Amino acid sequence: MSEGFTTRILHSDRRGSVEHGALHKPMHTASAFGYGDAQTLVDVFQGRNPGYSYGRQGNPTTAALEAKLTEMEDGIGTVSFSTGMAAIAAVLTTLLREGDHVVSSGFLFGNTNSLFATMKGLGVEVDFVDATDAANVERALRPDTRLVFVETIANPRTQVAALAEIGALCKARGVLYVVDNTMTSPYLFRPKTVQADLSINSLTKYICGHGNALGGAITDTGLFDWTAYPNISPSYRSTKPAMQGLQQIKKKGLRDMGATLGSEAAHRIAAGAETLSLRMERACATAAALAAQLAAHPKVKRVYHPSLPDHPQHERARALFKRGGALLAFELQDGLDPVHFQNQLRVVISATHLGDNRTLAIPVAQTIYWEMGPERRREMDIADSLIRVSVGIEDPEDLLGDFAQACDAV
Repeated sequence: MSEGFTTRILHSDRRGSVEHGALHKPMHTASAFGYGDAQTLVDVFQGRNPGYSYGRQGNPTTAALEAKLTEMEDGIGTVSFSTGMAAIAAVLTTLLREGDHVVSSGFLFGNTNSLFATMKGLGVEVDFVDATDAANVERALRPDTRLVFVETIANPRTQVAALAEIGALCKARGVLYVVDNTMTSPYLFRPKTVQADLSINSLTKYICGHGNALGGAITDTGLFDWTAYPNISPSYRSTKPAMQGLQQIKKKGLRDMGATLGSEAAHRIAAGAETLSLRMERACATAAALAAQLAAHPKVKRVYHPSLPDHPQHERARALFKRGGALLAFELQDGLDPVHFQNQLRVVISATHLGDNRTLAIPVAQTIYWEMGPERRREMDIADSLIRVSVGIEDPEDLLGDFAQACDAV
């Protein structure tokens, strides 16, 4: 019998022969692992036998979490990291070389945008395009393009990339297709369905959900031919062909760079993941109701959420995702101060972060997009009055009432 998403994740630890019959994989805090036979240690180091060599490259607790994520994403393997940004940085720094070219969506999380600026300083060329139209990606491709990078739903304006069309394009051209799945999570969307090769998740967000652990992960969907990728080091060519990319990411991103996920954080994230579908159903439904309410209020100029019929990618989001997501953004009418508006909210918390059980709001231009400057904000259509809302799982009537009274009071 085929089991559902939550059932499989909920029972994955138990079915993996957890120590002493425990239902959760326990926290393994050891940094070193010993073997009675030195040859076994050698075989683990050389990849001939499974096992653990040093805590920087993972332990049984992080491995159990990675198995959950691989199951969620229908992949062939996952590597976990200390944060979502560490996961993105690992992809870029371990798979790209000086002179390589990248095509990226222009609608990016601010820190990812900053990371691409760093990569430019290291000799990697990056072209930003409007990825809601695959033709823009196609025009930007070059013979030396190594990868295309997009987010499923852009933060904060909720643009939805032409995910399927870009996937078909990358497959035809043999270009690595990397999709940041954070804003949808594997419950709402699996990038493998649009031929993505690597799926990235910030585990800190919806998968953990409780705002009590940082983490990130890269899942290989098994669709990419790594034997044709020129940047795999010779030392990793002896690895099974399908695993060469993840092996290089793991060895260089964890062993060499040390962006390791701790066992306590992994344990918390794994426990949070068990209720992902339940939390996402509640948060997404409330976000859609809130978006509709705000769109009808005279103090609000524009609302951005894929559930709204006037959203430019409304039909695309309906076709690709189970729900429209739990993130929305809205602009106040001219002359209204977003900071003053947020100060009227009583339930909602003014904070940066996404995917928490609690609803969080932040004035975008004055905070997370401040550093990039007014010109780049204009390019990304980030208005000064834009407020981003990460909807949580509070009682819907409480959230809708809180925003209603804040709109009336501002």
